[in-house]
Amino acid sequence: MKKLLSGNEGIALGAYEAGVKVVTGYPGTPSTEITETLSKYKDIYTEWSVNEKVALEVAAGAALGGSRTLVTMKHVGVNVAADPLFTMSYIGVKGGLVIVSADDPQSHSSQNEQDNRHYARAAKLPMFEPSDSEDARQLTRLAFEVSEKFDTPVFLRPTTRICHSYSVVDVNGNERKEVDCGKFERNLSKHVMIPAYARARHFDVEDRMAKLKEFAETTSVNTTEINDTEIGFITSGISYNYVKEMAPNASVLKLGMIYPLPENKIKDFCSKIKKVYVVEELEPFFEEQIKVMGCDVEGKKFFPITGELSPDNVAELLYGKKELLPAEKILARPPALCPGCPHSFVYNVLKKHNILVSGDIGCYTLGVMPPFQVIDTCIDMGASITAAQGLEIADPSIKHAAVIGDSTFAHSGITGLINAAYNKRNTLVIVLDNSITAMTGMQHNPFSGETIRGEQAVQVNYQYLAKAVGIEDDNFMEVNAYKPDEIESAIVKLSDSGKLSLLVVKGICVIYNRKKNKKKEGV
Repeated sequence: MKKLLSGNEGIALGAYEAGVKVVTGYPGTPSTEITETLSKYKDIYTEWSVNEKVALEVAAGAALGGSRTLVTMKHVGVNVAADPLFTMSYIGVKGGLVIVSADDPQSHSSQNEQDNRHYARAAKLPMFEPSDSEDARQLTRLAFEVSEKFDTPVFLRPTTRICHSYSVVDVNGNERKEVDCGKFERNLSKHVMIPAYARARHFDVEDRMAKLKEFAETTSVNTTEINDTEIGFITSGISYNYVKEMAPNASVLKLGMIYPLPENKIKDFCSKIKKVYVVEELEPFFEEQIKVMGCDVEGKKFFPITGELSPDNVAELLYGKKELLPAEKILARPPALCPGCPHSFVYNVLKKHNILVSGDIGCYTLGVMPPFQVIDTCIDMGASITAAQGLEIADPSIKHAAVIGDSTFAHSGITGLINAAYNKRNTLVIVLDNSITAMTGMQHNPFSGETIRGEQAVQVNYQYLAKAVGIEDDNFMEVNAYKPDEIESAIVKLSDSGKLSLLVVKGICVIYNRKKNKKKEGV
């Protein structure tokens, strides 16, 4: 039987078939649906972790305990998880540990276009990249095998086009494989990274890399197609599809394992082809390494280093023109807050009172768009609270506020609040609590009081939290997001207090509320 699945569903299916037992992650487009899909299987433990660092650390513990484990995040989430990532490269695994880094060329829903292939190289971890949903399924299964065989965490790097595009997956006879990896075994020199043990483990990492390079030469996921020897392409992921569409008769070296690279296979391919082009999105990650191998290839001379590629890019190289088929021009439709969004009243007040606003990552970031245009900075998850402190230090003569969502506050905002209290800042912190993690598709978080499966859980109490960090009772307020007068009164009072304040503005997301009502009505 064949099914039409998205790349994310393909990854989830591959993980299920591989016998994954533990799945952790933090919601982030384009990776979110992987964890959501796997949460439907009752024989798999799944959780939305408080952030990506926590997700990887929980996953690391589960893998060391003998469970095949998958951890999911978008590309910028790997930045948050980088601390345990590099050390887990030294420690290794017992049960397979696969880390999904869903990259976002073109920044469809992200604050940057970073190319996380560089993380594989820096952390000295193998990385695979799928080119369609069936590839995603198969490479996920292989990643678990490679993880256990080579005692290493393994990266899987889908991109937005793969995550959200649909293609045919063969699901005939693909039963779940239960794998017994044993239990945790005490091994201080391998699991406890004090300097003396870490220095020794570094040699093991280098030995592992040498073995992975040999594996890259023989694995079937790096495939050579020799056709026209006048022109050839070295490529991977979605770019492989663009090459096959525009140059069906060209020779192609398709890389499914994108780090470490199969040097001998690449050299052999280049020796047989008159002119070789490297087609890759974003950085010249392949091109630079291949040129160091002594191969005469071209890549970024013809293909952009920014944004996504398309069949047009390959067509322009081959035929000197873009858009082989006429394309309709689609009017731009910039994102905006939903009609009736509870955040809008807060922004109206902040704009009215000319307050400098440090923003954060979430729906509320759209406060930078017309008609509000009230967000003055947005750096990364949790940075609203910390950036506001820096702005206050630079110019204490003006009013400052940090705006952050409930899920983001749990993710990495609380530490910033502690820092503000400890360092005697006077920032007004506004948490826009819409009862859900809305922008990534309505996922629960520690402030919504439910788990990924809708089970009741601890709901973090804002007032107790404020008291714990030292915020005075008069400087904590909670107001209804749909009562503008109460919002304005609270913002004016707290911003004039000259002390660190926490204002929680609670109003359920209009989309989430509609879904809940439909569920109650059985629609």
